[in-house]
Amino acid sequence: MVFESAKSGFLAQYINTIIKQTETGMIDIEGNRIFCEILGAEKKLVICGAGHVSIPIIKIGLMTDFFVSVIEDRYTFANHAIRAGADQVICEPFELGLKKIKGDENTYFVIVTRGHRFDQICLEEIIKKEHAYIGMIGSKVRVKKVMDQLAEKGVDINKLEKVHTPIGLNIRAETPAEIAISIMAEIVQEKNLRKQSTGYTQELLKNINAGEELDKKKVQDKKVLATIISRKGSAPREVGTKMLIYPDGRTVESLGGGCAEADIKIRALSMLSSDTEKAELHQVDMTGWQAEEEGMVCGGIVEVFLESVSS
Repeated sequence: MVFESAKSGFLAQYINTIIKQTETGMIDIEGNRIFCEILGAEKKLVICGAGHVSIPIIKIGLMTDFFVSVIEDRYTFANHAIRAGADQVICEPFELGLKKIKGDENTYFVIVTRGHRFDQICLEEIIKKEHAYIGMIGSKVRVKKVMDQLAEKGVDINKLEKVHTPIGLNIRAETPAEIAISIMAEIVQEKNLRKQSTGYTQELLKNINAGEELDKKKVQDKKVLATIISRKGSAPREVGTKMLIYPDGRTVESLGGGCAEADIKIRALSMLSSDTEKAELHQVDMTGWQAEEEGMVCGGIVEVFLESVSS
């Protein structure tokens, strides 16, 4: 059932209840299950420095669905960041490079430069920007020196105290890869404390809107948007996670992979081959012996809303 925003419609009657929701998920109103989504923007990871610790941070950042930008003032090291797959590499002095980064409530800054002089330059610029997280690597002596110098320059002490330093969760990390894991673990922890869905990434929006150009040529670009609307038990992805499925089997983004995603994909392809099915609610049960036989190790149940989108 679709509830439209008519003056006397369902949404109009219960809009005050709906807008009070602070978490993405299902609510019950008068026996009707309503999916409310608190949309979050794409998460951005900005790394200052492209040394030996930065490279695994870039790779893990990409694996965890961040848009990764790197600022590095040395050409050789900037090229290392490019080869690691960073979405954006700015090879300029840190102060100038950071002026090209706007910053917002979904931007996570990581300062891993080669010396405290550069750390100070970066932190002084970053702390002026809106952000979700600032973390700075370095020994206690190096960090204290940076903080003291910025405090002397009049930087707000309260803001400095909120900087994550030493950066990362304390897992006794030693190697660059271990340090990167500790840093990204802390960032993911901070991200997940905020009850937002993953929303629509740039890649997802680009593919959903691709039909606009096709529409000018009178070409139908049918696809199915799948959204996890509820889950019970253990499941690989959060409520609000989305995936786009094309008739040829191509997908954009992921609902967690494995047999569960394959099952959803089959249902989506069935919808695309039908002229009548526009939307449906599909449940994937990852419990019981059959799920074990098929390798669904999560042991949960997810509901996925499938909706046909086309130009």
